[in-house]
Amino acid sequence: MERQTGAVSSIHLDRLDRVRAAMADQGVDVTLLSVGHDLPYLTGYHAMPLERLTMLVVPRDGEPTLVIPRLEAPRVEVLPGVFSLLPWDETDDPTALVAKLAAGASTVAVGDQMWARFLVELLPQLPGATYRRAVDVVGPLRQVKDAVEIAALQAAGAAVDRIAAELQAGRIPLVGRTEAEVSADLGERIRAEGHERVNFAIVAAGENAASPHHHPGSRVIREGEIVLCDFGGTMAGYCSDTTRCVVTGEIPAEIAEAYEILHAAQQAAVAAGRVGVPCEEVDRAARRIITDAGYGDYFVHRTGHGIGMEEHEDPYIVEGNSAPLVAGNAYSVEPGIYVPGRWGMRLEDIVIATPDGPLPVNRSDHALVALS
Repeated sequence: MERQTGAVSSIHLDRLDRVRAAMADQGVDVTLLSVGHDLPYLTGYHAMPLERLTMLVVPRDGEPTLVIPRLEAPRVEVLPGVFSLLPWDETDDPTALVAKLAAGASTVAVGDQMWARFLVELLPQLPGATYRRAVDVVGPLRQVKDAVEIAALQAAGAAVDRIAAELQAGRIPLVGRTEAEVSADLGERIRAEGHERVNFAIVAAGENAASPHHHPGSRVIREGEIVLCDFGGTMAGYCSDTTRCVVTGEIPAEIAEAYEILHAAQQAAVAAGRVGVPCEEVDRAARRIITDAGYGDYFVHRTGHGIGMEEHEDPYIVEGNSAPLVAGNAYSVEPGIYVPGRWGMRLEDIVIATPDGPLPVNRSDHALVALS
């Protein structure tokens, strides 16, 4: 147990050292992180989104302090030498405690998920300070996954791949069940595969598949239609996400033709994801093929999003994002074609940028499977 705690401490110390280096480069005196995933990234602690303030105060010089409601303190695994714990009582003013720790700071970086009420209370207690987003400090670091994070993403991806294989083998009943029933089934399988949380389980049949984020409902799945399943969860702190489509019967010629285009677009975008390539070029690789085939108006979203502790995070694979991919970036490649009122389809893998080229995390069959 000591060895594991020591390894965890080393990981978080290294991350905090890199945060402080980024703060020095950007002229930030103190970084304040409340709820959100920056907090567990740096401390291992997931704060509940309570009306009581939790705040990690990271000075540019010195040890960070986690200001936390006393009743929440038992949930924290304190990592000596990484951060200290400052519990506050119900009659204390927690923003005053934070202000005292941040006293003298002229430039303050604030996490995106800090509740506005706490920031409003803090402003008059740090007069003359200027504020900026902490995402500019911590975000670039979180985008670059280390070996431990990559292994976690691969394990989560392999888990949902096994569910996708069950779907494609016809071992998850579809016909005669509602979308909601199949979605619940997928959720149970996600948990059974070791995920602690189901993030989503989209099931969209026939015309409903034309809505990219369709909410599964009472629609009964019938013979002879496409069924889009997009599902994922969180396992050991890291997210999975995959989309596969099947057809309940013989595949209509129009859908088979469109899926061939979609498959080619997805594979082209995966292959385009080399280190140094701008994120928007990956989007263009998929969009070019779909547009040239006459389906451009039916590809209505970006090609992908970053993934890690959060299901959606930087870098985003979208036109206008000229940031180059770097080794350790993890992101989805998920082009889609959606014909309103008729059908829709999407094909999604998680990909990691490596010096040796793009490394797909998801390995389940990419074909459009016909289920008899």
